[in-house]
Order: sequence, then structure tokens, then C-alpha cells
Amino acid sequence: MFETGVRQLRMALSMASGRRVNPRNLERLVGDAVSTLAMFGSPGDDLEQMLDGPFADPANRRGFQEQSLRRTARRLGRLSPHYRSLFGATGIDPGRLTLEDVGRIPLTTKRDLIEHAEDFLVDGARPAMATRTTGTTGRPAEVWVSRYEIELWSGLAALSGLLRDEIRPGDCLQINISSRASAAMQQNMTMCRLVGARSRPLGIVPPADSLDSLVSGGERSPTLLATYPSYLAELVKAARRRGLGPDDFRLRRIDCGGEVLSRALSAAASETLGARVNDTFGMTEVLPVSGRVCERGHLHHDLNVGYVEVLDAKTWQPVAVGEVGTAVVTPYYPYRECMPVFRYDTRDLVRRLRDEPLGCSLSAVPATSRILGKADQVLRIGGRTVTPRQLVEAYEAMPGEPWPARFAARAHPRHLELELAQDVAASLRPGELERLVTAEAGNVAVVCSVADGTSAVDLRRVRSDLLETTFTRQES
Repeated sequence: MFETGVRQLRMALSMASGRRVNPRNLERLVGDAVSTLAMFGSPGDDLEQMLDGPFADPANRRGFQEQSLRRTARRLGRLSPHYRSLFGATGIDPGRLTLEDVGRIPLTTKRDLIEHAEDFLVDGARPAMATRTTGTTGRPAEVWVSRYEIELWSGLAALSGLLRDEIRPGDCLQINISSRASAAMQQNMTMCRLVGARSRPLGIVPPADSLDSLVSGGERSPTLLATYPSYLAELVKAARRRGLGPDDFRLRRIDCGGEVLSRALSAAASETLGARVNDTFGMTEVLPVSGRVCERGHLHHDLNVGYVEVLDAKTWQPVAVGEVGTAVVTPYYPYRECMPVFRYDTRDLVRRLRDEPLGCSLSAVPATSRILGKADQVLRIGGRTVTPRQLVEAYEAMPGEPWPARFAARAHPRHLELELAQDVAASLRPGELERLVTAEAGNVAVVCSVADGTSAVDLRRVRSDLLETTFTRQES
């Protein structure tokens, strides 16, 4: 117990002072948590309070954020070619940075990261692994990470997962995410190793192969699933075609991220696969900053490891409570060291919520709405704003398993045009989609058309289309 207390103290001091976290100490803390859970069935409150951070009190939150931003900016001003030049041009002293000063620093965009990648590598960096975005919203960006970052992120994920009962030593995690996301894949596998769980990394293989993995193996079958909403949709449809139901699976938890997860798909997956579906936020460019959705639908970001702003997608000014803006994320040092970003514009839209406690189980941590979609895909019709989430929610609520939502949306002065896939349009009852869109997006006139062979390629891209084919499947 004494050694555990010393390790907790070392961890707390590292987090408070901004010194590099010792991955070995973190791994030992994971081992302590596993032993404590086995002995007492509960990890205790000390570590959980440390992981959730000092965010309930606004004054403590501000002090922590300013200290973390200054530490991060000072390091970037010394070591990052890109930010050394940027801070010099703005005349900002990183050592005296305040929350008000942050707004004077230009945002970093995905285009910056792609076109000037070498300038984002810090002086003396020791890259160990490259990870990439999937490319579903444009040209992929490549981010290099160090061995320290890989070990640190995995240890943090293992510790928080244990304390929040998101993973247990007896679990088996099936990972159906793109193999391009090598950092996330590595983090999931290492997290399982540290906890004593098993991992089954499959990637985006044909859904039938993944379904075989989920139902085979008896007591050794997967209990956890990490994937994208669109791939989850393909799994649910494949399971229903086989006549499978919740009794055929051992899943107890499904974590989805990277795309809009609709209410209809979440309910269908829970009904068919027999597990709770959790909506999460994560992005390659801003790792390890992540977010989780609470029982009341708020997205709570992990503010211990990064600073999150909600800004107008055009003016880049802070939005008022209730307004929609793009989430701008700054990962703190020492959680990013090799190729860090500062004020990265994710282009993920969220609605700003009030700052006071929100009455949910995570109310101590400030939150936004769920992700509403990409800023570049928002439509404006007759003074109304229609977000991708509103269209996906309406589309996937139609009868007949129309998931994942594939459509093309175009704004006209007085109506919204929705181009649909042939199979969905053929089963659509007159006025059905129009009524659903109106319910989600307000009084917006909708005109539906059917995509022909040429225009079908312009339908909404989803991550389940990033299929990684294999030679192993034997068709009967």
C-alpha cells in the first residue's frame, strides 16, 4: 500500500508540474489498480479524482489551464520550427500567456499540418511510428509519435479504463478501426496488455469476417468492441441477416467514434448485439485528447490533457452559450512531445453548453453537445442551418435498416435537395424522409432524388468503405 501511495504521488506531481510522466511508474499504477480491483472490487477514489482533474471550481480550472498552456507554449516556442515562427510573428510571450491571449494566436489547420509537416516536428524529436487520418474528409494527414507518447497514452487509457469499468482483466477487445490509425490501434492493444485483457485487432475487414470473430470462441469471444458507427451498422445488418441476437454474443460494451452515431443505429445495435453503445470523440491530430458522452448526451472532453475552445467556424471568435462552433483543441505537454499542435481546428462542430454543472454523472467536467458533423458540410437554407447530424439522424431513423447513411445534400435558396442511394429510395414511402428531416432540422423544405450510376460516387463517404480485403474467407 505504501508503494502504491508513492506511485500515486509521483503521478500527481508529474501532472501538476508538467514534468514528463514516467511510463514505468504509470504501468505499475495500472498493476496496482488491477490488484486492488481483484481484492476489493473497487479501485478507491484517489486515482479517479486525480484523473478527472480540478475542474469543478472555475478558479482552479482557469489556473490549471493557464499553467498548462504556458508550459506547452514555452516548449513550442523553443523547439517547434512552426510555432517558433508563429509566436514570434504575434509578439506573444509564451511564459505570460493568459486565456485572453490565446485568442490572438492563429489556429492550426489540417492543411498546415499536411503542407508543412516537417516544421511541426520539434527539434531533437525521436519519431518512432507514423499514424494517419483515414482520408474520408480529404487528403490524409500524417502524424509522427514517439515511443514515450505511445507508452504514455496506453498507460493513461489502461488506468482510466480500469477505474471507470470500461475494461477488465478478463475482457477481450475486438478492434475494427482502420489500420491507418496505427497509434489508436497500438494504444488499444497495449492497453489490453497492461490490464491483462486480450486484444483482437482486425481492422476494416469484410463484416462477415468480423461477425464470425464475435460469435466464435465461446467463453473466449470478444466482450468489448471498438469501431466506427458506419462499420457498426454493417455488423448489425450482417447479424440480422444471419438471424443472430443478443444471446449469440458476449459483448458488454461497444465504443464508437470518428463519425456521427445516430440514435436509431445505437438502439438497433444494442438490441441486436446486446451491449451498450458509447459515443466517443477522438482524432489522430489531437491525441491523446478525447471525449466521452454521458447519460444525458453531453460530450465531456478530457481536460486534464488538453484545452478545448468552441469558436465560430468562419470568424474563429468564441461562440455564445447555445451557439454552434468548431472544436479547437490544444494537447498539453507532457502528453504530446514529438509533433504537437497548438489551437488545432478540428472542424468538428459542437454546440456550446453553459459552464455551470449540467446535472449529469460527469458534471464536474465542462462539456459541449455531441459532435454535429464537419463545419465544411453545414448547409444554410432560407436562414436556417442544417448540420450533418440532423440529416444522419433523419436518414437512419427511416424503416428498413438504411444504415450507414449515404446521401448527397445540396442547399438551394428555398429547399434542401437530398440525393439518395437507389436501394433506399426504392423503399421510401412518399413524404417519409421529408417529415423526418423537418423533425430534426426545423421547417426546411426537402426535395428527394435518386443517385444514378455517375452521381452515386458523390454520396456521403463513410469509414466502413475503407475495406481491407483478405484472402482468408472461404465462401460456402
